Amino acid sequence: YDSGRDGYIDLMELKLMMEKLGAPQTHLGLKNMIKEVDEDFDGKLSFREFLLIFHKAAAGELEEDSGLLTLAKLSEIDVSLEGVKGAKNFFEAKVQALSSASKFEAEIKAEQDERKREEEERKHRRAAFRELKSAFTQ
Repeated sequence: YDSGRDGYIDLMELKLMMEKLGAPQTHLGLKNMIKEVDEDFDGKLSFREFLLIFHKAAAGELEEDSGLLTLAKLSEIDVSLEGVKGAKNFFEAKVQALSSASKFEAEIKAEQDERKREEEERKHRRAAFRELKSAFTQ
């Protein structure tokens, strides 16, 4: 569904995806869907944020009328239709995606920790500068 091949699903790509899945959404509904899992507030879905939809659905954290819940339900596997081999492939892909998600979580946590450390360093430098400045103004 990433027709722009940029690694993200934007509003129009999400619109097309929902239409192809047979669950079209309003413009506002699509924006709310993105907003519900958009961790970096960039207005589009990264692969990690896309996986978060299924994680939240499995944990029961999505609202009943949420377009994301509809998306998660439409993406579930029906063994009677797909057969055991199809279900096996589906679940193996899910396991691989979840292990990738945990790597993404670790990367995001590391980035957040780095930002906190940099902010603390900036505060420390500002305090040291103010201290030095006060020595010269007296």
